[in-house]
Amino acid sequence: MGVQPSPPHLTLPILILISSSLLLVASHDYHDALSKCILFFEGQRSGFLPQDQRQNWRANSGLGDGSTNGIDLTGGYYDAGDNVKFGFPMAFSTTLLAWSVIEFGDSMPSDDLRNTLVAIRWATDYLLKTVSQPNRIFVQVGDPIKDHNCWERPEDMDTDRTVYSVEAPKTASDVAGETAAAFAASSMAFRSSDPGYAETLLRSAIRIFEYADNYKGAYSDNEDVRPGVCPFYCDFDGYQDELLWGAAWLGRASQNQSYRNYIQYNGKTLGADDNINEFGWDNKHAGLNVLVSKEFLEGNVYSLESYKASADSFMCTLIPESSSSHIEYTPGGLIYRPGGSNMQHVTSIAFLLLVYANYLSRTSQTVNCGSISIGPTSLHQQAKKQVDYLLGDNPMSMSYMVGYGDKYPQRLHHRGSSLPSIKDHPEFIPCKDGSVYFNSSSSNPNIHVGAVVGGPGEDDIYEDDRADFRKSEPTTYINAPLVGVLAYFVANPN
Repeated sequence: MGVQPSPPHLTLPILILISSSLLLVASHDYHDALSKCILFFEGQRSGFLPQDQRQNWRANSGLGDGSTNGIDLTGGYYDAGDNVKFGFPMAFSTTLLAWSVIEFGDSMPSDDLRNTLVAIRWATDYLLKTVSQPNRIFVQVGDPIKDHNCWERPEDMDTDRTVYSVEAPKTASDVAGETAAAFAASSMAFRSSDPGYAETLLRSAIRIFEYADNYKGAYSDNEDVRPGVCPFYCDFDGYQDELLWGAAWLGRASQNQSYRNYIQYNGKTLGADDNINEFGWDNKHAGLNVLVSKEFLEGNVYSLESYKASADSFMCTLIPESSSSHIEYTPGGLIYRPGGSNMQHVTSIAFLLLVYANYLSRTSQTVNCGSISIGPTSLHQQAKKQVDYLLGDNPMSMSYMVGYGDKYPQRLHHRGSSLPSIKDHPEFIPCKDGSVYFNSSSSNPNIHVGAVVGGPGEDDIYEDDRADFRKSEPTTYINAPLVGVLAYFVANPN
C-alpha cells in the first residue's frame, strides 16, 4: 500500500533532556547497519533477478511489464510492501541513493559503495526505459486498487499490470522533474566508475527536464492517470518544487550556467520560499534549499543567498533550543510528523542535517537561530540521536531495521516477506489465498534484512502489527537517505 504524506501542520516540540547515562551507551555497528540498509533494495527488485541476488527468498517477477503497450518495462523496484511500480517515489529514492554516494561515498567501505551503485543502477536502468519514447513518460506499472485487494507474492502476481503514461502536451512536471534529478544525480555517482553510463544519464536528464518545463503541471491532474496514482502517490504539494529540484541537480551535474539561472530567476514564481519545512517524495523544498546553498557557501554565488537563508531557517526548526523550533518529537526523542509512515521524515531530515553540517564545516560557517548560534557539531548530534533511536536507543529497546540487533519487527506489512518463499512453496498462491498469511500472528517467514519500518507512534509504542501499514510497512524512500546517514557514521562513529 502506498504511504500518503503527513499533513503539513507542525506542532510545538517536547524538549528532550538527555541524561548523562544515555551518552555512555555503546556505539552502534554502523557498518553492519549500512550493509543491511543497502541489501534491503534487493528484496524490492522487480524483473529478472541476477545470479548474485542475496535476498534469496525472492525470485523473478513482473517479466511481462509493459508488453501490453509494446514496450519493455521490466525491472525497477516495488515501492513498499505491495507489487506496484510507482515512478514518482522510485525516482525520488534513486535521487537520494545517488546523493548519498555524492556526499558520503568516500566514507563507504568499498563493498558497500559498489552495492549502492548496483542499487542505483537497478533503478536508473528501469527509469531510462520509462523515458525511451519521445515526449512520453511511463509513470507507473500495476493497478494499485486490484493489487491492494490481493495479498500475493510478486512472483505470483496475476493482477492487471496496467501501464500508466503521460504524453505531450499532457503534464508531468513532478515525475519528469524528479526523474531528471535522479538521472543527473546518478550521473555524478557513476562519473568515475562508468563515465559512458554517466553521460547517457546526463543526456537523458536534460531531455526529460525539457518535458517537465515545457508542459507545466502535475501528472496526477491527468484524468487517465489519476485513478491509478491517487491517493497513493498523488501530487499533493504541487509540481513547482520538482522543476527547481530537477534544475538544481542538472546545474550541479552539468555545470551549465543556464540551470543556475533557472533556479535563480524562477525561484519566486515556483515557490522556493514556500513550505520549507518538509522533505520527501512529494515535497522537495527543504532538500532543494540545502542542495542549492552549497553553491552559495562553497561557490560564492551570492544571487542564491535566499536558498541559504531558507536552509538556515529549516535547520533552526529542528533544534529544540531554538526559538523557532516547531518540529514535534516523541517523548523518547524521535522526530514525529502525524499522518503516514513517520520514519521517512526521520531518515530524510537526518540526511539533510548531515549534508548541511558538511557544507557549513567546509566553509567555517554557523547557523544563526535567533538567540543561539548552531554549528556543524550540533547538527551532527541531532542526526545521531535520530539514527541511534532507529537502531535501538529508544523506549522499546528495539531496532526498527529488520535484521539489525537482537530485537526488531517480525511482522512486516510486506507481501513477499510475509508469504512463504516460492522456493519453499513453489505452488501458486492466488490473490485471496494470501489472506491467511496476512491475518496470521506468526512472524514473517522471510527475513527482509535491512527493511526499515514506518516506526512507532507519537507515544514511542510499536505493536509489530502487520495490518498497521503506517507503522509496519517498509519503503524505498525510508532507506534511501539512511544509506548516506549510516555511511557518515561509519566514518564518524563518535
